[in-house]
Amino acid sequence: MNHIKPIIWGIAIIALGIIFGGNALGLFDLNIFFDGWWTLFIIIPSAIGFITEKEKFSSLAFFIAGILLLLAAQDVFSYEVAWKAILAEVLVLIGIAIITRSLFHSNNSKEVEKKVNELKDDKKMDSQMAVFSGSERTYNNETFQGSNLAAIFGGVELDLRNAKFTKDTVIKAFVLFGGIDIIIPDDIVVKLKSGFIFGGFTDERKNASEKGKHTIYIDAAGGFGGVTITEKGKH
Repeated sequence: MNHIKPIIWGIAIIALGIIFGGNALGLFDLNIFFDGWWTLFIIIPSAIGFITEKEKFSSLAFFIAGILLLLAAQDVFSYEVAWKAILAEVLVLIGIAIITRSLFHSNNSKEVEKKVNELKDDKKMDSQMAVFSGSERTYNNETFQGSNLAAIFGGVELDLRNAKFTKDTVIKAFVLFGGIDIIIPDDIVVKLKSGFIFGGFTDERKNASEKGKHTIYIDAAGGFGGVTITEKGKH
């Protein structure tokens, strides 16, 4: 799916270039600056996200909101009605997300919750927080004993590729309008308990081990953001 998004964006940009070029050369007259044209900056990215992203709820919410705002701009109904409808839509989708996540939670969520309670040690666990900012922490031949991560309108990166693991550990992660990237070696087992509203968790490691010397139990939650496990840093 990762290769589909740039292809779709490429097609959209080519189409835009053809429209501008055709109008300039007089080949046709297509006016893209109609009433509410600005809503396309909401509708198009959310439509692409709905196709390409694993987490559909946030993309669906923004897509519906964009359509409602476009209809308001076209005088189908007032902006007041549009905003009330958007609020109702968000509440309904949040309710659906809560229900589906409670009904279809991961099989090992109870095991992870139990292990998190057993293994967490706030006195030894590192803390990393980013609020309207970014935070990076790299372990270089240091012993990892767990971490509390929080990203609120910001981003957090935790690099454990060169960390020492002497026992099973815990990572607690909270995201709100942000993102957390955790770089974990393939030979470390990851078990997850998550609870996201308009967000999600992704393990991008291609050769992730199901059996290893040590396990990291991740308790991740939040909204409008996500936690990603990778095997390589982004820079």
